[in-house]
Amino acid sequence: MTITLNNGVEMPALGFGVFQTPPEQTVDAVVEALRVGYRLIDTAASYFNEREVGEGIRRSGLDRDEVFIETKVWLSDYGYEETLHAVDKSAGKLGVDTIDLLLLHQAVPTDFDRTVQAYTDLQMLLAEGRVRAIGVSNFMAEHLSALREQTEVVPAVNQIEVHPYFSQPTVQEANRAQGTVTQAWSPMGGITSYRGTGTSTFEDPTLGEIAAAHGKTPAQVMLRWHLQQGRAAIPKSVNPERIAANIDVFGFELTVEELARIDALDTGVRGGPEPADVTREAFWRDIPEA
Repeated sequence: MTITLNNGVEMPALGFGVFQTPPEQTVDAVVEALRVGYRLIDTAASYFNEREVGEGIRRSGLDRDEVFIETKVWLSDYGYEETLHAVDKSAGKLGVDTIDLLLLHQAVPTDFDRTVQAYTDLQMLLAEGRVRAIGVSNFMAEHLSALREQTEVVPAVNQIEVHPYFSQPTVQEANRAQGTVTQAWSPMGGITSYRGTGTSTFEDPTLGEIAAAHGKTPAQVMLRWHLQQGRAAIPKSVNPERIAANIDVFGFELTVEELARIDALDTGVRGGPEPADVTREAFWRDIPEA
């Protein structure tokens, strides 16, 4: 299943993420994901495992054009020409000449001029053919509007936190209005477990009931919810059984009523960082050259 981006590029709707996957586990996880059928791998400079993602893709035996590679520039590397260098770093670690989808990892509201400068560099890379599509991550509706006023290329993707407990309908609508695909990180609400919120989507009774009705797991139901509502999603795991289960979501369909019941679980409580609080000082990370 693919989604056509606003520039005509075809992107797999379901990808494999490696956020918080230790480098020493990343190669095997990527190899396994590609073996069972994933064709999109999502990483980021700030995950510090781009090199291992590239190695996993090479070890898979697949041709380069069979795998859609997505990565992100961290805010420490925003700015005219600084972002160009950041992409050189990422491409070198991945071992590729062309990146399929390149995102800005965060908006920086307190230094939005630098965010615009970084996106201008992405536009240049797109024009040169060094990337096939560009976009953003964790941009709220007001950030999308401000970016649109100062740049030329509408983001193809906005990767944001979306799961049944936090669905961000306002941002999703802003994405739709300008032809930007919503791609869900933490698509099954895993962040509700490891951030210690006291609740977990995996134990939610509504999701459990719907899953039992289809002979599926709550995780599979959540991924199916994303796909049927037109979103892309990037689940993550290092467990081979879960990696395989997370892509086994194409043989059943949720009803309109079931989709609505899942929508109704939204608590409005964000698990990740509050976008308005993101600053270069507080979120600075040194991205190594190699």
